[in-house]
Amino acid sequence: MIYDFWRMVWQENCFSIVMLTKLVEVGRMKCFKYWPEDTELYGDIKITLLKTETLAEYTVRTFAMERRGYPAKHEVCQFHLTSWPEHGVPYHATGLLAFLRRVKASTPPDAGPVVVHCSMGAGRTGCYIVLDVMLDMAECEGVVDIYNCVKTLCSRRINMIQTEEQYVFIHDAILEACLCGETGIPVSEFAPAYKEMLKVDSQSNTSQLREEFQTLNSVTPHLDVEECSVSLMPRNREKNRSMDVLPPDRSLAFLVTTEGESSNYINAALADSFLRPAAFVVTPHPLPGTTTDFWRLIYDYSCTSVVMLNQLNQSNSAWPCLQYWPEPGIQQFGPMTVELLSRTADDDVIIRLFRIQNITRLQEGQLVVRHFQFLRWSPYRDVPDSKKAFLSLLAQVHNWQRECGEGRTIVHCLNGGGRSGTFCACTMILEMIQHHSMVDVFFAAKTLRNSKPNMVETMEQYRFCYELVQEYLDCL
Repeated sequence: MIYDFWRMVWQENCFSIVMLTKLVEVGRMKCFKYWPEDTELYGDIKITLLKTETLAEYTVRTFAMERRGYPAKHEVCQFHLTSWPEHGVPYHATGLLAFLRRVKASTPPDAGPVVVHCSMGAGRTGCYIVLDVMLDMAECEGVVDIYNCVKTLCSRRINMIQTEEQYVFIHDAILEACLCGETGIPVSEFAPAYKEMLKVDSQSNTSQLREEFQTLNSVTPHLDVEECSVSLMPRNREKNRSMDVLPPDRSLAFLVTTEGESSNYINAALADSFLRPAAFVVTPHPLPGTTTDFWRLIYDYSCTSVVMLNQLNQSNSAWPCLQYWPEPGIQQFGPMTVELLSRTADDDVIIRLFRIQNITRLQEGQLVVRHFQFLRWSPYRDVPDSKKAFLSLLAQVHNWQRECGEGRTIVHCLNGGGRSGTFCACTMILEMIQHHSMVDVFFAAKTLRNSKPNMVETMEQYRFCYELVQEYLDCL
């Protein structure tokens, strides 16, 4: 079977393979691993893995393909989407649309057909093909005809769209694609493009940048009460600093460490970076009653950085922002022992190093965490006081995280929204620049808002992301 697959790829001169399933889902094998980690011979076809690029929602593998008796080598790219859930459809289309655009942009015009597969070659495969065809149709003709596209597809292969949920998702995805358009800017074109975005149109009295932010607001999901059911449970209400914006159940970071009768709830949402799924844990400043939960969260999710973007004792909060760490010495928070190892400070940031241990799970060892308290974000201001200081903070966190390996980053401000979202968005955008030479502020903000709708809250914060890019590129 594997030999037949690669024979087909060779015969049809395919460059792109789109894989829409994981190898194992819900404990069941969904797809046999048909590619090598290095080099392997399948019959008379030799496949060599040249490189692997792993992002938050998909992986791209590039292969060299050789066949005995043929002098030419073929390059083949496998685009492996890993974010489609085991059942149903994605919660949002943002990542899938970016994935689809990447496949289209990477496939040479003279290549053969794109190979698309999931586990059964139906359902997910059908959704992807319909989206691809309809986005081409929208671009070329200015209209879409989803019904007839699905009808034609199902007449050629049964169950290509299996459920009503998939059919609705296709409509939602195409609507998002048409409303949002292509928002990525190559690094080489950023300066003139951003300058153009700032120009105010004399007739509409608005700019492209403001229109883009308004579009972001219009496509940000509005959460129903049922989607935040865990946060709204009576026993959890007092653990929320504000009831205005709560994390949806699907994004919650549930606690693992037990602490008496305490529940496993904390107001914290997992969010993707550009390169890693669930790279960030975004939460409000701990309340006096949730400080132990905060340290449990750090330990349970192996967080190696904590980024603090608010001031202590901010007078504009209904609840005080108290110091939640020991300084100096050691302090016990429920089952967690927290010890301050070192402290350094300058005008922009105070950096503390902590050692954390769970006394109920001593066999798991210790966790070393670096705490970055950013000082250059004044109360009542939407954006940091200094772009240069913020870039320095981003660089220091990035370098520490790279040194630590796989650890997550906890980001908190007063409400776990605007400031935290701005930090996460800027991190994502710098990852894009460094790995793809692209800037897509809209994609970064939209991805974060899919996890928590109050991320990058204001127009000023959205514009700051663009201005930070300009500052960063100017420094290169």
